[in-house]
Amino acid sequence: MVTDTLTDVFQEHRPMLVGVAYRMLGRVADAEDVVQEAWLRWSSADRDDVREPRAYLVRITTRLALDRLRQVQARRESYVGPWLPEPVVTDFGPSVPDTAERAMLADSVSLAVLVVLESLSPLERAVFVLREAFGFPYGEIATALDRSEAAVRQLAGRARRHVDEGRPRYDVDPAERRDLTERFLAAAAGGDLEQLLALLAPDARLVGDSGGKAKAPLRVIDSADKVGRFLIAVAQGAEAAFEFRFLEVNGAPGLLALADGKPDSVFQIEVRDGRVQCVYIVRNPEKLHAVDPG
Repeated sequence: MVTDTLTDVFQEHRPMLVGVAYRMLGRVADAEDVVQEAWLRWSSADRDDVREPRAYLVRITTRLALDRLRQVQARRESYVGPWLPEPVVTDFGPSVPDTAERAMLADSVSLAVLVVLESLSPLERAVFVLREAFGFPYGEIATALDRSEAAVRQLAGRARRHVDEGRPRYDVDPAERRDLTERFLAAAAGGDLEQLLALLAPDARLVGDSGGKAKAPLRVIDSADKVGRFLIAVAQGAEAAFEFRFLEVNGAPGLLALADGKPDSVFQIEVRDGRVQCVYIVRNPEKLHAVDPG
């Protein structure tokens, strides 16, 4: 049946479309809404207009994501406190075969890079995502964005320079990051400020995202001493006993804190030269659905 064929083709490309939309928007719900709208456009499209399904689907998904990005950027101006992308679990183990979905998940950008992407213009972000994350040719991107190839190359150059300036300039072995995360958690839970300071870089930062819906700092905390004292105060003032689980978040080790079996927060650290450079804490309950083990 024609409907079955349409569905099969769309499902084949769906993981890539979700990957594009998520990187564009930083939220799973927004990405899924965009992909659902792309399905509606795809299912009702004149087949004479669809010569290459992959290119067509990427084009409509990218344009829909651009429209949604411009809307959400306006809303983020009134967001309470710092804004962080919604964390997504990228370690699916053997339950997901070696398919396009696994490739998309394994290639997910880090929270740090997604934060940098927030400072790009919508068009720069679209070009960066399509080119750097998914390797689309400049000509295909130009068609998707209805721009000249020369203009797309200029956008790509600006975006790449900006991201290179803002992204972490160091690679850390996942095992090292997990070990440091475990020691960091133990020091905070044990109220050991001296050990925390030994693990934190002098210019360490803490970025907390609650959206005003949970307790979190409303400004970025700078310096090892302030970060360490804040974390100890939080650990000592915790009203509930937490269960902690390690998981891969956005391609790197992260820590999920559960209270009464429900996600309370996600922690992830950036590491440089064996010390914690930045601590990300996502506590906005609207951003924890994708890591809910239930």
